[in-house]
Amino acid sequence: MTEVQGTVRDGFEPVRDEFAAVADGPAQLVAYWHGERVVDLWTGLDADSLLGAYSATKGAAHLVVALLVQEGVLDLEQRVRHYWPEFGSEGKHDLTLRELLAHRSGVVGTDEGFSAAELADDRIVAERLARQRPYWRPGTQFGYHALVMGALSGEVVRRATGQTVQRLFTERITDQYTVDFHFGLPAELESRFLTAQPATRQAEPPTANSLPGIAFDRHHPDGPEVWELPNLAAVRQLGTASFGGVASARGLAGMYAAAISSVDGATPLLKPETIAGLGQIQSIGHDVVLREHKAFTAGFHATGEYYPELGQGSFGHSGAGGQQAFADPRNGITYGYTRRQTPFPAAAASENAALISALYSALPGVRPAGSRA
Repeated sequence: MTEVQGTVRDGFEPVRDEFAAVADGPAQLVAYWHGERVVDLWTGLDADSLLGAYSATKGAAHLVVALLVQEGVLDLEQRVRHYWPEFGSEGKHDLTLRELLAHRSGVVGTDEGFSAAELADDRIVAERLARQRPYWRPGTQFGYHALVMGALSGEVVRRATGQTVQRLFTERITDQYTVDFHFGLPAELESRFLTAQPATRQAEPPTANSLPGIAFDRHHPDGPEVWELPNLAAVRQLGTASFGGVASARGLAGMYAAAISSVDGATPLLKPETIAGLGQIQSIGHDVVLREHKAFTAGFHATGEYYPELGQGSFGHSGAGGQQAFADPRNGITYGYTRRQTPFPAAAASENAALISALYSALPGVRPAGSRA
């Protein structure tokens, strides 16, 4: 059994026991229930250690998009070219923002690929993607835009508001709700950052010029390995919106708690109707990039499709470094998990299933804070 530090609220002790049983290296686990932090555990690092969020970053970026939709700044039914005229070339002129967020644009990369420095810069990526001919007819299929989705949606945000998604997240979520998620890691916090460690074995890379190879930048001679992305200083400093966020598990769970719940008396970021929309599945079935069954909402994973305990309408995003983070509005749960060593295969770590099951199994035996017996 792994030695575990931290606290759980009475009734959630089985989650601590499960964490001790399944954690196989430095990791953090946090859960909120109706805005109360009920699980706060760590092992092999500190509670406030910061780790690369990988694609859990997409969830943070798309909380900003959801907020702008709620405020009427963005319209999911509007064509992307309405906000970003240059994007409407090469057969992409009718693609809507909703379709873009559901991984249906077909521009999962570019023919020539990106160097590590280019991939870290969302503006460069967006400019190149605007000129790229899609790899399938937009709107007809879906496939995971693994390394570029944040650049695409972030450029829409920048065109509509004049501000980057990174700055808006910092101002409206990190600062207002004291969320330990950082889009562009400040120099003074670098001492809290722990470099990612590779998996004990590596998967066979996709064929360079296949659709998966293009989506994961395997066709460029300077394309970085996915596991090392947060270790690149430019990725952390620029806060690349697809994979460049840096967070603790408190930050991952906390941003979703702030979105759907009143935390420490603060008004939730999102309204009930916005939250309900975020949980609606937009793409489900065969993902033509990952070549397996997947489900996406507008900018998020439809997380309930992967964990049967979750309520309908759950949404979030995992990361290749093992991260899992989501909101389950029906049960009032938000969850954040991160680990230092990349799992094999690179994806949401397998132990999340056992941890989530333990968390939900505890719910019938406890009551929300302030409820009457």
